[in-house]
Amino acid sequence: MPMIETRGLTKYYGPLAALTDLSLQIDEGDIFGFIGPNGAGKTTTMRILATLLEPTRGQGFINGLDVGKNGLKVRRMVGYMPDFMGVYDDLKVYEYLEFFAAAFGLERSKRKAVIGDVLELTDLTVKRSSPVDGLSRGMQQRLQLARVLIHDPKVLILDEPASGLDPRARIEIRELLCELKRMGKTIMISSHILSELEEMCDHVGIIESGKLIFSGTMAEISARMGLSLKFRVRVVGDIEAAADVLRSLPEIADVQVSGDGFDVSLAEGVAGDGLIARTLVRAGIDVVAIMPKQFKLDDAFLQLTKGIVH
Repeated sequence: MPMIETRGLTKYYGPLAALTDLSLQIDEGDIFGFIGPNGAGKTTTMRILATLLEPTRGQGFINGLDVGKNGLKVRRMVGYMPDFMGVYDDLKVYEYLEFFAAAFGLERSKRKAVIGDVLELTDLTVKRSSPVDGLSRGMQQRLQLARVLIHDPKVLILDEPASGLDPRARIEIRELLCELKRMGKTIMISSHILSELEEMCDHVGIIESGKLIFSGTMAEISARMGLSLKFRVRVVGDIEAAADVLRSLPEIADVQVSGDGFDVSLAEGVAGDGLIARTLVRAGIDVVAIMPKQFKLDDAFLQLTKGIVH
């Protein structure tokens, strides 16, 4: 049974369809990257799963529980972090977390230990007595993660947790999310920083105009786009001449010269770089490097979406 599942999830705001028959599954312990243009339906999906919004039709499930019928139970299993959350003035970090610990019904005798644990996990222990509204953006995001962990949820639904962070803070948040995965948490995360997602996600879902247009592993996206059949080649001497040698082969689908080398696309069913190396060497061309083209989630996103927004 998937830890997170939607079946035909649909949401209308008046005549506008924010979601249309969205069906996806996220397995326990996975990090699932949810990507799409602004207005694609990511936040709507997350709010429905967090029981903050009712769908027009369809169902969402957390650990087998229908989110529309088991709101209280689902909320105790889910930690939801919105894309932006204001902080409370005149509260210190410890007081802020104590407030949410009380809201989730943690026994008073256990709160100190639990708050200490989440502060340590999010590397905020030194800030426990700092005013919440005086924290940097990165520290505030860490505090929001500490907040959603206060009741030890099985599922984390994080809407743009790295938004507005500097590079160091983004790396620290990514490392924290990987640590939470090692602890067995199931994480659904949306982000526009696609390079970050491709480094840590087990699966990704691409949504546009409220419709899921792809869901699968990074390898499955790569195979769908044929990126596993592309190589970057560098040679000594005349690059155009070397490219022409390869263009003459029926096994080569395309050769594009750029910069100090050229990109070679093999025809479907042709495997490996051995053909490229043998052909060039036999033609008397010295090969410097043949490297598989690095798969980029940005490329997949641009190829699979059309830039349509509501």
